[in-house]
Amino acid sequence: MSKRDYYEVLEISKSASPDEIKKAYRKMAIKYHPDKNPGDNEAEEKFKEAAEAYEVLSDDNKKARYDQYGHAGMSGAGGFGGGGFGGGGMNMEDIFSQFGDIFGGGFGGFGGGGSSGRQQIKGSNLRIRIKLNLEEMVNGTQKTIKVKKMKMAEGATSKTCPTCGGSGVQMKVMNTMFGQMQTQTTCGTCQGIGKVADKIPAGANAQGLIKDEEEISINIPAGARDGIQLNVRGKGNDAPFGGIPGDLLVIVEEEVDQIIKREGDNLHQELYVSYSEAALGTKKEIPTVGGKVKITIDAGTQSGKILRLAGKGLPSLDSYGKGDMFVHINVWTPQRLNKEQRDFFEKQMSSGEMEAEPSGKEKSFFDKVKDLFN
Repeated sequence: MSKRDYYEVLEISKSASPDEIKKAYRKMAIKYHPDKNPGDNEAEEKFKEAAEAYEVLSDDNKKARYDQYGHAGMSGAGGFGGGGFGGGGMNMEDIFSQFGDIFGGGFGGFGGGGSSGRQQIKGSNLRIRIKLNLEEMVNGTQKTIKVKKMKMAEGATSKTCPTCGGSGVQMKVMNTMFGQMQTQTTCGTCQGIGKVADKIPAGANAQGLIKDEEEISINIPAGARDGIQLNVRGKGNDAPFGGIPGDLLVIVEEEVDQIIKREGDNLHQELYVSYSEAALGTKKEIPTVGGKVKITIDAGTQSGKILRLAGKGLPSLDSYGKGDMFVHINVWTPQRLNKEQRDFFEKQMSSGEMEAEPSGKEKSFFDKVKDLFN
C-alpha cells in the first residue's frame, strides 16, 4: 500500500509555516487520539500516520529532503522504529515520548495513561560523526560502525517500586488553614518509572545497565551535506526497566578532496595543460563524482578559461536538479628547457610570431567570476 503525501495527511499546503504544521498535527492527533477512539484500529493508524507526517515536516532538514525526493528520500534517514520513516516499528510510546507536549495537557498517555503519574523513561541519545567523501555524499552509501553504548545487562531484573506500588506517584496530604489538601508528586524512589532494580549483575550500574559494543548499519541518503544530522531511532543507550532506547544522532562531516573542491552544490577543479596542448587543442580525462569523463580543450585556449560541466555537481537539497562542475584551465609554463626547446622559443620570440596579441574579447577575472553566478 502506497503512502499518502504528508501534506495531504495533515491537510496543509507545502507553503505552511512551522506554526501551521504544528496546529494541523494537533488537530489530527486530537481527532484520532486512542483515548477518543478506543478499539478503533483505523483511527489508531491515522493517529500514527499524522505523527509520522509531523515528524518529517517539523524538521527543516527532513522536510527539505521530503520536498525534493518524496518518500523515497526518507529511507534510512531515521524516523520511527529506526528503519526509515514509517518503517513499521512505530508505536504509541514513541509518539507520546516525542510529541506528548503538543497535546497541551488535553490527553494523557495511550490507553488512559494520563490518569497515572507513571512515566515511560527513555534512554539517552548518542552522537557520532561520520566522514564522507564527495562520491558518497552524491550517491549515498551504507556505513557499518561499532558503537559503545549502555545496554541492559544480561540477568538484570526489576521489581515494582515499594514506595508507590508501581503507579509512579506519591500522594501527600497537607494540613492548611482551609483544611487538608492532597497533592500528587512524582515518586522519589523510582523517579516516576514504577519499577526499581531487583537483581544487578556484576559490572552493571545501579539501573542494571552495562557498557557494551554494538555493530550498527547506517544508510546515508544521496545528497547528504556537511553538518547534516541523521537520526537512527532506537540505537542510542538503553533505558532501564524496559523503557524506550535513545536515538543515535549521526552528524555528517565532509572529507576534504585533494582535487575537487565544493562550493554549495557546485564543484571546482583545476586542470593544467601544456603550451602545446593549449595552442593545438587536445582531449583530457578528468575525475568527477560520477566517474571519469573526457573533455575537449579547444585550440588557442587561454590560461584562466573556465569550462562548465552542467549537472556534474551535488544534488540540491533546496530544489530539484544538481549543481555543476567548473574546470579551471591553467596553461603550465615550463621551468626547464633543453637546448632544442630553448632554440625553438628564442626563434619564435625573435620572429614575433608568438607575441601576445589580445583581441580585446578576452574576459577579465571579474567577468569570469560573474559568469559563474549567471
